[in-house]
Amino acid sequence: MHPSSQLQREYAVRALGEPSEEQLEQLTRGVELEDGPAKFDSLTITEGEGANKSYLVTVSEGRNRIVRRLFEQIGCRVNRLMRVRYGSLTLPRDLRPGKYRELTEQEVAQLRASISA
Repeated sequence: MHPSSQLQREYAVRALGEPSEEQLEQLTRGVELEDGPAKFDSLTITEGEGANKSYLVTVSEGRNRIVRRLFEQIGCRVNRLMRVRYGSLTLPRDLRPGKYRELTEQEVAQLRASISA
């Protein structure tokens, strides 16, 4: 699970703010943060009505609070953030915060294969 593995992580994000299309594109092209350049691998708007917008984003680097900091860079405040995929594993929706389940042998093999690829 170390960030150096460069495994893609996918997050469901709800953010407060009205970013322009250009600002959202900027997040996938790259922006400069305090600790260097950063970007989303992909960004999709999933819901867009009202003050809060929902997005599905993927990122390959594991820097501290990278998703929140990228959205803050364009003037949006993240008020909900859930990891929904780690590498090739989709995380169960019913897994409560702070809880876990053992991976199956097949899931472990999938993760190992994606790290060595």
